[in-house]
Amino acid sequence: MSDESDARRLLPAAVAAALAAGREILAVYASDFAVAAKADDSPLTAADTRAHRVIRDALAPTGLPLLSEEGREIAYAERSGWARLWIVDPLDGTKEFVSRNGEFTVNIALVAGQEPVMGVIYEPVADRLYVGLRAEGAWRIEAASQSLAEGRDAINWRNAGTPLPLPGAAGRPFTVVGSRSHANAVMEDFVAALRCRHDPLDFVAAGSALKFCRLAEGAADIYPRPAPTMEWDTAAGQGILEAVGGRVLIWQSDQPLIYNRPDLVNPGFVALAPGVRMS
Repeated sequence: MSDESDARRLLPAAVAAALAAGREILAVYASDFAVAAKADDSPLTAADTRAHRVIRDALAPTGLPLLSEEGREIAYAERSGWARLWIVDPLDGTKEFVSRNGEFTVNIALVAGQEPVMGVIYEPVADRLYVGLRAEGAWRIEAASQSLAEGRDAINWRNAGTPLPLPGAAGRPFTVVGSRSHANAVMEDFVAALRCRHDPLDFVAAGSALKFCRLAEGAADIYPRPAPTMEWDTAAGQGILEAVGGRVLIWQSDQPLIYNRPDLVNPGFVALAPGVRMS
């Protein structure tokens, strides 16, 4: 079985896991939740841990190993033998969750041969789901919890969703999408250089993996990220973006970002919408 057909077979399990995690997240979101700090001072809530457990249990029947932000630390000596794996961020954008701006997501990617062949991103507050399959395309599904049956064999994302990119992007200014929380001097210089080549130029801030979704939708052209991220922050978004012909390149190179590396901290990268070039 090819990686692509395997991804198609496993997509319903990933979608069901994302929707179930979203329900757990929203239950906490509606409460007076507490916020703890991880060792790196990033925030942690009950939503992170509850979503992780739901996804772990939902994906366990697939038999594939799981690499999750909230899971146990797994040495590369063990991970190096994984030809295929799930890479998961149960709650991407915990800062957005804590600030209650709604821009947080559930990210689930299937990685084969160090490349994301399937991406699922669920936006619980908007009840909006993005799915992408290599060689098949990507879709955006509104009212996902109602639009999709959660049985593994019943999900039909093509009928329920709208193909990406969305129509209507022509004529807008060249648009950069970036983080609300991680701007720095390198990023500012990069955007300034782009502004010299593209006039007019818009900058749009977005939280979590939604930046990749904006590129896949056709609402933005480039997402530069010189600051560090983790593999679970980007794998699902890259899977969706590449499914529509976009690219995610290591900063100042033409090499694609790959996964299940010895060091799970990503190098800086630039994500490009379909047809966008760096030069």
